[in-house]
Formats: sequence, structure tokens, C-alpha cells
Amino acid sequence: MASSTSGEEERSLRECEQYVQKHNIQKLLKDCIIQLCTTRPDRPLAFLRDHFDRLEKEEVQQMSSQRKSSSRSDSREDEVSPPMNPVVRGRNRRGAISAEVYTEEDAASYVRKVIPKDYKSMASLSKAMEKNVLFAHLDDNERSDIFDAMFSVNYIAGETVIQQGDEGDNFYVIDQGDMDIYVNNEWVTSIGEGGSFGELALIYGTPRAASVRAKSDVKLWG
Repeated sequence: MASSTSGEEERSLRECEQYVQKHNIQKLLKDCIIQLCTTRPDRPLAFLRDHFDRLEKEEVQQMSSQRKSSSRSDSREDEVSPPMNPVVRGRNRRGAISAEVYTEEDAASYVRKVIPKDYKSMASLSKAMEKNVLFAHLDDNERSDIFDAMFSVNYIAGETVIQQGDEGDNFYVIDQGDMDIYVNNEWVTSIGEGGSFGELALIYGTPRAASVRAKSDVKLWG
């Protein structure tokens, strides 16, 4: 009896894992957490409801577009040439998180980037990283790699650090000061020490979704 129950539990677990992989649940949840940490809405449940409503509409539009494309493709099958393989263009990244696609050759030639830091800077960056939820899942080696590659930069109050629509090149962690987030020139929220911004454009390879300006004089790690 016990063996039968154990077998059913294992089968149920496998089915659950297959379901999660099939529907990309981990990515959906990770995206939700990043969105929440970036915008920090006062009503997170309402924010998530709107977030998933938007994703559902995008999914419906994508499925509709795919059906139309498939229909046109079937009707002109003999006239269409085989598609060429997409070319992935590499882009230089100064930050530690990137949306680039890497090959085995890239991995073999990887050279760990280390930007020298004095003790005070190391302590400051370590403190900022401890406050940031995006680093919580990293192991010591991964955290160390990111730590070594990050650099400090300062902005004065009113300066724009990220401009909406621009290509993403860096991810930032706030060491000192506060930042204001704007979408379509409308203020959305503010984030302070230990907060981060700029990661979405790097993770998904999309243009900046918001503008970020220094609310006060700030020190950032990028």
C-alpha cells in the first residue's frame, strides 16, 4: 500500500513539473516578482491582476497572429523560400546581467571581469546587494562574479540615468540616494537604497520601459 502511494506521489510530482515547464510558469512568476520589486505598487494584488490581464491579451493577439500567418503560409507553401537562420548580434555589456545569447565558444573564451575596489567600496556594494531581492537566489560564486564586475557611478539630483525607449546597457543597484521612475513622462514611483532598476531591458532584450531620474544626489552600482 505504501509503495503504491509513493508511486502515485512521484507520478503526480512529475506531471506537475511537466506542467510548469510546458507553460513556462517559472518565468511568469519571476517576471511578476521583478515587476513588483521595480514598481512597488501600494496595491500589489490589483497590480498583478492588471499584469496578468495584459499578458492574457498579448497571448490572444499572438495566437491570432500565428493562425493568420499559418493560414497564409499554407496557401503559398510552394512560393515561399526556406527561412534563413536568425543572426544574433552581440552587444557589449558593462553590467553583470545581459540578454545576449552565448555559444559554447563564448563560454570557453569567457574571462572573468574584475573591477578593482577599495575596502570601503566593497563594503558599500555588499550592503547594497544584501538589501536587493534579485540577488537572494544567487550562490556565493555567482554573487562574487557579479560583485567583481560592477562599477560605481554618481549622479546629481535631476539627472536622467535611464531614458524610456533607449537600448538597455546596464542594470543598477542604488547604494545611496533615491530615484524617481517615470512612464510616458508621468511619475510612477520612487525607489531608494538597496533598490534596483534597469534589469528588465537586459533580461528580455527590450528597449527601456521607463525613464529613471535621480531624485537626490545618488551613488549607484552598475
